[in-house]
Amino acid sequence: MKRNQLQLRRVRQILAAARQTRILVVGDVMLDQFIWGSVARISPEAPVPVVDFQRESFMPGGAANVSRNLTALRVPSELFGTVGHDVAADQLKVLLKAQDVGCRGLLRSSSRPTSVKTRIVAHQQQVVRIDREARDGLDPRTTGRLVSLIQAQIQETAAIIVGDYGKGVVTQSLLDQLRELCRQHGVWLSLDPKPAHRVNLAGLSLITPNRKEAFELANLPDETRHADPLADPNLLQVAEKLLHELRPAVLLITLSESGMLLCRRGHKPFHIPTLAQEVFDVSGAGDTVIAAFTAAIAAGASPIEAAIVSNHAAGIVVGKIGTATATSEELLASFQRG
Repeated sequence: MKRNQLQLRRVRQILAAARQTRILVVGDVMLDQFIWGSVARISPEAPVPVVDFQRESFMPGGAANVSRNLTALRVPSELFGTVGHDVAADQLKVLLKAQDVGCRGLLRSSSRPTSVKTRIVAHQQQVVRIDREARDGLDPRTTGRLVSLIQAQIQETAAIIVGDYGKGVVTQSLLDQLRELCRQHGVWLSLDPKPAHRVNLAGLSLITPNRKEAFELANLPDETRHADPLADPNLLQVAEKLLHELRPAVLLITLSESGMLLCRRGHKPFHIPTLAQEVFDVSGAGDTVIAAFTAAIAAGASPIEAAIVSNHAAGIVVGKIGTATATSEELLASFQRG
């Protein structure tokens, strides 16, 4: 298969099969708030821009955005995590239900507020971000409740995606129990890692670090870069080390403007160049990648096919502003253009 080439007929088959699967998403759930405005002056009080408010919008973020990306492809998804007893949780649930994301796995917590990220955007550029969240690890009782809920649905599940954003839901205990549960039932287990949050990632089906995260996971410095990822000795060394130490079935390193590098033990690395024509916002692009790749795998695609599908999906969302998704129709149109 040539790079980035996948027959439209095959893409239709993959998307149709994906709609017949069911994927669970577990992790740090957030509400993304966007405050939109314009800047015409600098504050007399401090050397900062004054943003004239125009409007605000809300979107599911973090692991909730992964589920949102799945349902945009019409893949049934159920979301598991925690929210607070607050207005933000109510807003989030309304948004998720409107996008057909199952919310029965969202547990209310009296000790943890709903994570809210507020981005102030002026002239399509993010000015500042405000985070309201708890980062302490989830208590064993709540972890046990989450695992019990997941276990009750594991028989009808094709894959589980873990969204670790370092906010405390993804503990070592949770990950160990999910790994064992997936191993017992033959369920694919994907994870988007957060290297600052040290957990044992060995033996997962898929991990999807970006370049910076890959080097951090490997504990190696990123000193030099090569325009061609396949000719980048530092990057290839990192990939080889992660494959050897963590032994994932698939390692997919996202490389921003350089595309993606698909790595598997016993196979040569496979580079997929980026398809993005214009990049407006990379917020949530990693969520799109892991959702599209896992959905394709659940539908029976090969890892190379799944990587190409997810690369097209990523090329769509970075051309939008905010935490965006790629629909089945947009994905097919992208392949038609290609």
